[in-house]
Amino acid sequence: MDGKVYAEPLVSRGRVIVATENDTVYALDPATGRVVWSAHLGTPVDGSTLPCGNIDPSGITSTPVIDGHRGVVFAVAFLRPAHHVLVALDLASGRVRWQRPIDPPHADPAVHQERAALALSRGRVYVAYGGLFGDCGAYNGWVLAAPASGPGDRTVAYRVPSAREGGIWAPSGAAIDSRGDVFVTTGNGSSSSSFDFGNAVIRLTPGLHRKAFFAPRNAASLNASDTDLGSVGPLLLPHGRVFAIGKSGVGYLLKTRLGGIGKELTSRTVCGSAYGGLAFASGRIYVPCTDGIVALRLKGRHFTTLWHGSNFNAGPPIVANDAVWTVDLDSGTLYALNPRSGNVRYRAGLGEVEHFITPAASGGRIYVGAGGRVLAFAVR
Repeated sequence: MDGKVYAEPLVSRGRVIVATENDTVYALDPATGRVVWSAHLGTPVDGSTLPCGNIDPSGITSTPVIDGHRGVVFAVAFLRPAHHVLVALDLASGRVRWQRPIDPPHADPAVHQERAALALSRGRVYVAYGGLFGDCGAYNGWVLAAPASGPGDRTVAYRVPSAREGGIWAPSGAAIDSRGDVFVTTGNGSSSSSFDFGNAVIRLTPGLHRKAFFAPRNAASLNASDTDLGSVGPLLLPHGRVFAIGKSGVGYLLKTRLGGIGKELTSRTVCGSAYGGLAFASGRIYVPCTDGIVALRLKGRHFTTLWHGSNFNAGPPIVANDAVWTVDLDSGTLYALNPRSGNVRYRAGLGEVEHFITPAASGGRIYVGAGGRVLAFAVR
């Protein structure tokens, strides 16, 4: 590729879609890796021109979303001079169908980072924002919803009501339920003495009106220590439940109505610290921790630890081909783990990888970004 890959590869209609920090979107042949088309969307932002951050250059960081029915790829590009643009690309050809500005209203785009994966629901593309590494500037958490049909209609927005911070930055992005309600988790807010919607799970209507929220009782002290609940996106579960976990390593099982401060069904320490995104399959939640993948068994209003895997800095997992796939972000190793025991079934060196790279699976293959490359593994 022409730049580093932070986004998860996506597979649709016989194409592997990959986005880079050089603001280029590629479509690859899934069998050979041949470039079918590429679309360079503009010049990325030089990291040295930003007040803080650790991505240089900064282009497309978030995972795009694909409307497979209409054959459209949606991606958010960060372009020079520091502004964000939502671009709709034709999945078959890479042609730009339309584009529109997507910066949070009346906010400085230079201190807002679009790392959270895009989401698509009921004719809207959802785009979430947090801050740059280093938490510089007057940023807030935001969610914007733009019509998927094109730039003619109005974009709506929700701002996390903390005086500052409260970013929505987890790479897995928003979760959307069958009603179209949008669930996001925030990072630390700026108040160390009172609740300010930092370190909260927030439920929004499809039109981005706040409907409900949950926060731990110690949300304000988590603010003070920069211990984001929002380092992992929320996971929607069967029977009206939600799971959340963050930097503290404490997992919270919630009802989807959330209920306010301290209203979890149950909570307990799962691991040292968690980042990225979660996976769920066959009644088990798989959690990416800095000390390995943890599998939780879900039962009613409770969860228990089924196993805690090898001690490595685990990236967001997926479940495919009867294995849990994850990347050791420190060593650049791809692992396939037994979903019932955590035992290592397969490992392969990838070389350089970026935070928080997530594998993808389709057609008996595993795809994963590794620095400026994408690798494919055949599962037999």
